[in-house]
Amino acid sequence: MRMRRFTFKNALHHVMNRGLNGSVIFTNKNDKLFFIHLLHIKAALLKIKIFAYVVMDTHYHIILQNTSEKMSDFMRQLNSEYALYFRKKHGGRGYLFQDRYKSTLIQNEIYLKTAILYTLMNPVRAGIVQSPFEYEFSSINQDLNDNNKFIDYTYIDNLISIDTNNETTKWDINIKEGIKNTRFGEIIGEDRFEEDIEREIETREADNRPAPRRRENEWGFIGVDELEQYFLKTEGIDIGKIDTRSRAGKRIRLLFLVLMRERCGLTYTEINKHNIFQDVKLYSLSHMYFKGRLYFQHKKELK
Repeated sequence: MRMRRFTFKNALHHVMNRGLNGSVIFTNKNDKLFFIHLLHIKAALLKIKIFAYVVMDTHYHIILQNTSEKMSDFMRQLNSEYALYFRKKHGGRGYLFQDRYKSTLIQNEIYLKTAILYTLMNPVRAGIVQSPFEYEFSSINQDLNDNNKFIDYTYIDNLISIDTNNETTKWDINIKEGIKNTRFGEIIGEDRFEEDIEREIETREADNRPAPRRRENEWGFIGVDELEQYFLKTEGIDIGKIDTRSRAGKRIRLLFLVLMRERCGLTYTEINKHNIFQDVKLYSLSHMYFKGRLYFQHKKELK
């Protein structure tokens, strides 16, 4: 029986996953950049705060905060949609990842810094680069002026700036030495952290109330009606009357799908109920979303 995942709102986690049997799952630069792009999209969509990440050939590491209590959805979508992309591009069958993602609960900022430095030093330990600053596929080299508020570049910048004049080998903390195996899974922190987790879980189980569903007004999402009115007022397009058989109609539907996901926060099942998607198979919507997101990522209307 699989161990239950333990998390709670604003819990800090070090998560990672690797290819099945250690196989290469990021075969080239484009694969790694696509995964990072997907990471940004999912973090923004599901309101998960990211502190650091690194993408290697056979695995990845992410340091995150479960700010929306949707970490499970975030990881499921990240892994499954990257696997869909990988199989479509490179072929093959079966599972791409070794198993479910591995998650370690982090107690507080002291241990958070340890986890971040450990993550950023992965390419150095692998002998790929001499310094973490030389590795392209890591949060340490992303744009610190990025407008994506769910990637906390400022925290990383403040953390690494203190040591920029020192040898980066001083960052190479062996996080594994501080990990404890508990009935809640792996944790990194003081002994009393296990007691804190137990109290948190007992409080939630006693409360026994389902988390409220986040929709239009929360997180800044808008309704589908409002989105349709936007198309009508700004482009003169009545979404319900577009001809999805034409090239222009297909492009509009693709854009509408992307915005329904990212501006309305809808699931594929919910999107599938809209009249312009009822002729589309549910399993095809994920592929359409990726195609649309990549096509429109530089378009003004998505900024």
